[in-house]
Amino acid sequence: MEICDEDKSNDDIQEPSLEDKFSKLFCELEHCNEDVQRKKKEEMNKIVDGVNKEEFKSVFNTELYDKIFKMIEEKKMTMENAILLLKHVGYCKVLKNVWNPCFDFSSLGEKFKKMVIEEEKKKEEKNKGLLIDLCECYIFLSCSFTHELLSICLSCLLKFALKKEESEETRKEKEMVLLALSEIGYCNLKQELYLKEITEIIQYHQSRHNLTRFAYQCAWRFLIYRFIKDRNLEDTVSNELHFGREATGELEELTKCVNWKKKEEEMSKEEANEVLIIKRWIETFSICLRYCSLQNEEYVVLFSSISYVYLAAKDDYSIISYRCISSLRNAAKNKDVKVEDLLKGGAVEAVLEEMQRPIIEEEMTSDCFEFFKNVSIKLKEKEDNKMEEEERKTTKRKIFDKMEEEGYEDTIITFHETLKILNRRYYYELSLKISDYLVNI
Repeated sequence: MEICDEDKSNDDIQEPSLEDKFSKLFCELEHCNEDVQRKKKEEMNKIVDGVNKEEFKSVFNTELYDKIFKMIEEKKMTMENAILLLKHVGYCKVLKNVWNPCFDFSSLGEKFKKMVIEEEKKKEEKNKGLLIDLCECYIFLSCSFTHELLSICLSCLLKFALKKEESEETRKEKEMVLLALSEIGYCNLKQELYLKEITEIIQYHQSRHNLTRFAYQCAWRFLIYRFIKDRNLEDTVSNELHFGREATGELEELTKCVNWKKKEEEMSKEEANEVLIIKRWIETFSICLRYCSLQNEEYVVLFSSISYVYLAAKDDYSIISYRCISSLRNAAKNKDVKVEDLLKGGAVEAVLEEMQRPIIEEEMTSDCFEFFKNVSIKLKEKEDNKMEEEERKTTKRKIFDKMEEEGYEDTIITFHETLKILNRRYYYELSLKISDYLVNI
């Protein structure tokens, strides 16, 4: 005879996980009409917003994408409803920075690729809205791109982003379009596919402010990624579009809007969005500072902005503070960056500050060492010009004094064993000679 425990506490009833909730709603979709499906999609979108990286990869696997494909083929889900769900999934994948190639290996991924090509080939009755949606989903959800599909997507999405209409709906859709473009990454693209259009998009915003802050950041991110494969863009980036001036202006405005004393989970949706844009700007700086040359006065302002964000973020925003140090490390590697500019912009002070912290992550440690190694290399190079040689000696003295004031040499010595561990574990190839990280008078 079974005994029912009526006194069982409600605390013992386990709350379903977000994965389980999503799976349950998804299983119910094929038994609903189109209107009910749409409502369930809205519930599913809210669940997707809350999942972490690991949950995301667990839920959105090849099997799920294959099921969506099957439901579309069997007319149990409309393409419109599928796109509504997939655009949001792709948007969250990008914002959560999830690497998940499952879509590429699914029957749904193959279907979308074919649909993009077929829709583009139509000479009459081309559904431009559908093509934009398909291109966004393809870029958001894929991890590898074919040249043919990228060419179609670039043409379609850039054309939409060039629209001069400034309604709120258009602004939001432009943001999605430019976010998709910003995720193309390191692919090698011919200038004729994008340069005229992206230049016009950025310049029009500079004169009319027609984009959201996020969309503007995405436009720059797309262009700076192109620079890695094409150094001929330097004049456009630095002199025509004024990346240094524009980017620092945006970062300064954004940092004023954030209450850095709040932890990320305590922030409003608007504040969290501003933090996200700051993070993406710092990542874009990191690429630019490694490969691009700017005017010297722009370097100082840029380093000042990065250093300010680092000092504000270091206690509660580890990803942002890490990106700041990583950007400054890349700047120190750049042959066109002067040590005097790093000093004036507060970069030296920021990296010293990180090395004095009681707990420092291994990757941060490596970046700090690389920063000072490159500073040391630059200061050991003698200048032919007497005036520049005198300036170098003055800079050397300033950095030496700052290092001495912060007890830097003692810090380096305590980290000596860590260098060996980093080299063994991560193949960083950091020098084991302490003198390589010091500045001597």
